[in-house]
Amino acid sequence: MTTLKQTPSQTVGPYFAYGLCPQQYDFDYKSLFTSVIAEREAAGEHITIVGQVFDGDGKVVGDAMIEMSQVDPNGHFPESRDEILKTGFCGFARVGTGTDPHKRFIVQTVKPGRVSPDEAPHVNVILTMRGMLLHTFTRIYFEDEAQANERDAVLAAVPADRRGTLIARREPNSANVYRFDIHMQGDKETVFFDL
Repeated sequence: MTTLKQTPSQTVGPYFAYGLCPQQYDFDYKSLFTSVIAEREAAGEHITIVGQVFDGDGKVVGDAMIEMSQVDPNGHFPESRDEILKTGFCGFARVGTGTDPHKRFIVQTVKPGRVSPDEAPHVNVILTMRGMLLHTFTRIYFEDEAQANERDAVLAAVPADRRGTLIARREPNSANVYRFDIHMQGDKETVFFDL
C-alpha cells in the first residue's frame, strides 16, 4: 500500500521540513545538517540537549523542526569549513521531532562559552512547525550557570516569572544530559523573542 505524503498546499512547516529534515518523512536522501553540533573529538564539556515540543493542547508535536546555533567553549563561532573539520565543532544543528520514536529532539554538543563577559552561556533556537507561517526564536540557558544568568541582559529583560521557560535542567542521575521542552502556548509557554 502506498503511503501518501503531505503536499505544498498544506501548512508551511511540514512542507519545508521535507527538504530540511528528510529523515523525518522517510525520504532516502539525507539532510545537509545533523543533530550533532560537536563531534566526539571537539574540545569542551560534551552535553546532550533533549526535549519535546508541545502544542497549545499539551500534545507532543511530531513534525516540528528545531535549529540550534551556538559558540564553542571559547565563545567562538567557526569561520570556515576547514576550521570545522579540524576542530569537530560546526556550531549548528538541525533536527526534526519526527526522527525519534518519542517525538523528541536530541542534540549532541558541548557546553557553550560566553560571547562576551556579560552574556551567559546559551544556545540560540529556531523552531518551525505545522500551522506556523513564521518560525519562532528562543534561547536555552543552563541551570548550573546561575551567576552568569543573573548578569545576562537578554534573560534580565524577560519577566522573572517567565525566565524558567528558558532554562535547561540537568536530567536526574546524568552529568551531561539537559532537558529543555518547548511549549507553544498555555501556562508553561516558552518565551519567544521578536527578532
